Amino acid sequence: MRYLSTRGGTAPMSFSQAVLTGLAPDGGLLVPERFPTVTHRLSEWRKLDYVALAQEIFRLYVDDIAPDDLDTIVTDAFTTFDHPDIAPLVDLGDFKVLELFHGPTLSFKDVALQILGRIFEHLLAQSGEHLNIVGATSGDTGSAAIYGVRGRANLSIFVLYPNGGTSALQELQMTAVPDANVHCLAIDGSFDDCQSMLKSTFADLDFKTRYRLGAVNSINWARVLAQMTYYTHVCLRSEQPAVFAVPTGNFGNIFAAIAVREMGVPVGRFVLATNENDILARFFQTGVYRLGQVQQTISPSMDIQVASNLERFLWLRFGRDPERVKAFMAEFAQSGEASIGDGKPTGEAIEGVAVDMGDTKATMRLIKERYDYVADPHTAVGIEAARLTAGNGTTPVCIATAHPAKFPEAVLDAIGPEATDAVRHPALDRLDPETARRTVLPADREAVMAYVRDHAA
Repeated sequence: MRYLSTRGGTAPMSFSQAVLTGLAPDGGLLVPERFPTVTHRLSEWRKLDYVALAQEIFRLYVDDIAPDDLDTIVTDAFTTFDHPDIAPLVDLGDFKVLELFHGPTLSFKDVALQILGRIFEHLLAQSGEHLNIVGATSGDTGSAAIYGVRGRANLSIFVLYPNGGTSALQELQMTAVPDANVHCLAIDGSFDDCQSMLKSTFADLDFKTRYRLGAVNSINWARVLAQMTYYTHVCLRSEQPAVFAVPTGNFGNIFAAIAVREMGVPVGRFVLATNENDILARFFQTGVYRLGQVQQTISPSMDIQVASNLERFLWLRFGRDPERVKAFMAEFAQSGEASIGDGKPTGEAIEGVAVDMGDTKATMRLIKERYDYVADPHTAVGIEAARLTAGNGTTPVCIATAHPAKFPEAVLDAIGPEATDAVRHPALDRLDPETARRTVLPADREAVMAYVRDHAA
């Protein structure tokens, strides 16, 4: 399997090259040259548990890591999860909740980043090189990435996050990690500022090569690949094509479901759920991708206006034509707006729904009262979006992206003291503010590059 750039200006790469490269040198995202059809495998895959299924899916896309080594990486990654099913599916009657928060940082991003950290370590052990990972986070990616690589040989990590733009616990999960290879950079700006600086830093090919930069954000194909397992696992256990309601910020999580559909796994439709930062909901409603102002909400991991993974969707939507992708992205970069072309819903069985904070809180209260279930604000956005689009007789699967204990203030504000037990978790109780370390930097690429230059191994 070779990997191509969505913008067509990069020579095909192996999986290992794609993982270590992150962002393609031409500024595009790396995608597989094909999505293998798996319809003939589904009956056998239904017999597999979660870990074995993940191993099967990884083997389809990875042919330059020995199969036994790859299986060991995947198996070892999931030993860090505290639930035997890894991603349990909770049936609440009117809808189901796919709990993806049983990893070490209580976020769905652990599913991919526990694997990615081990892949990095395996590849670097073979080459003897050191990798300096630089990532941006709106909340959960940072801690999940840090826990994926902390203490690992030949790896350092630099995480950019908006100063004051994450929950207190999200920040503490990052800054309280004492390992010397971890650097937390609080940026005086928005997440979109962080992401923009990240992409422009990676676009400086001389700097990227000299300081051996790597990526853990969802621009890294391995992130998407790891997330494909849980969608496949659900579909194999559904009597009808599954309907997924996905809280969406950067478009990486929902793109994993789209990739699964490309492989022939029976997926019905998607509900793309956003908060007030609704650029993606508007895009799928109108075909117009128009930049707005970032608004801070109680679901901060979705406080995003520029979704980095949308480019992979555009590549598929444009018939894998890199010229059309380049033209769309150039127009958006220049004017803050670009269009699919017809000013109508994009189709693709993706329905975009925006849910504001008032409705998010009301949904959190409702599902506690009606189902005795406590959801974090991001999950509640997905549940409310699923409720608003219900009606075809298929029970939607709502993606639970984070444990409610990661957002205690928002949960208690919405539900009240009856949610007190739900916002406690041993992994968070163990965090020590006294060990917190961070560096505050301006929203300036040169300042970030200078810090990386001074601290890169």
